[in-house]
Amino acid sequence: MVNEGEPRLFTNRWGDTSDPAPGGRGSYRDVCGCFDQAEPRPRARVGFHTERQDTSAAGWRRLLELIDEAVDDGREEFRPLAELSAEERRQVITLPPGIARLTAVKHLVLYGSNLVRIPPEIGAMTSLEQFTPYTSYRLHWFPYEITNCSRLTRSTVSTRALFGNHNLRPPFPRLQPSQDSVARLDLTELDARRWGTTAVRGCGVCDRPIERGGLHQVWISLRVATDVLPLLVNACSAACVSALPQGAEDYARLPYKGGRVDLGGATVSGQETSC
Repeated sequence: MVNEGEPRLFTNRWGDTSDPAPGGRGSYRDVCGCFDQAEPRPRARVGFHTERQDTSAAGWRRLLELIDEAVDDGREEFRPLAELSAEERRQVITLPPGIARLTAVKHLVLYGSNLVRIPPEIGAMTSLEQFTPYTSYRLHWFPYEITNCSRLTRSTVSTRALFGNHNLRPPFPRLQPSQDSVARLDLTELDARRWGTTAVRGCGVCDRPIERGGLHQVWISLRVATDVLPLLVNACSAACVSALPQGAEDYARLPYKGGRVDLGGATVSGQETSC
């Protein structure tokens, strides 16, 4: 029996993630000003983070090494940021496509990251059961491919940082009109300001190459494990968009192009669409 008068020592479950100077010199993450995550009067419009990953940075190179090590030893828990210095952690704003090789990982810990996006290759982490990007305050959305993680049942997400979250209802970035042809697009060098991502490799719904069809981007909010997450869908056709499931209760029930969603689940500014 514990004496309630005695101080208790709690274990830090996430490794060395203290940040004495958030956003300042020596901090492991940047300050995000996309929307006020404590203010219940959201701005009328928001946008995507536009940063591109510096693949020459020490933090990125070390992350690649850690992925190789995790693949080699078949570990079931992967918490790479705990093995990076504060400066190195700040340099990592996305994850490499190589996370698709982490097929033995059951728990992915990205606590307090500086991430602004996660690649669709997370959907190949077929053993993933628990996902912890908690206090990753610049991570506002997730790729639709995360729904391919069929064993994922537990998540710890800072939901107030998400587009369209139930507490604050910040709007979603407005997406580009659907493209029936991508002949004029370099899908390996996209402008994140316009498309949300810097590359699209395949359809998030049917997995066919985008080059064979067009590029149809929509938002959908679905329950993934513990939380309702805003998911960006990169589809190759209107038919793939039509095949998407219905959105979560109290969120827009149909795929939509962005804007604000009210508490009843209808789009207020922005357009529901089946493309």
